[in-house]
Amino acid sequence: MSTNKLRVIQDFEKLSKDIQEQIKLTYPNGFSQHLIQFTNKEGRLVSALPFETDEKIYLVRMTTEEARDIIYADDDYDDDGILKEATKEQYADKYAELDYMNDSFDSDKDDEFEDKYDDDDDDDDDDDDLD
Repeated sequence: MSTNKLRVIQDFEKLSKDIQEQIKLTYPNGFSQHLIQFTNKEGRLVSALPFETDEKIYLVRMTTEEARDIIYADDDYDDDGILKEATKEQYADKYAELDYMNDSFDSDKDDEFEDKYDDDDDDDDDDDDLD
């Protein structure tokens, strides 16, 4: 993981469609079990879904309830909250050329994100204010 990458804290709905699709492909069984917590620069505890591209490290701000709501409201997921096979294949083909999409996301990376965001250093975009 590069420490020189831009760190972005943003809501799922504000992400580009391409990034949303890549996140769905990375987390085909839903988001809630992959959320991490960190303290933001205002000292508030925030939960977020980690996602890393070649250029940026995203922390997609959401609560467990919001994570479940996003999945169940999304037609790309079935009634059990699993990414539909046809959608998974479509996104896999669409993003096959992206090296970072070929890396599996494991629990060690979750721990790395937690360690990285426990500090007060917050070099992200201006969209990290809690609503």
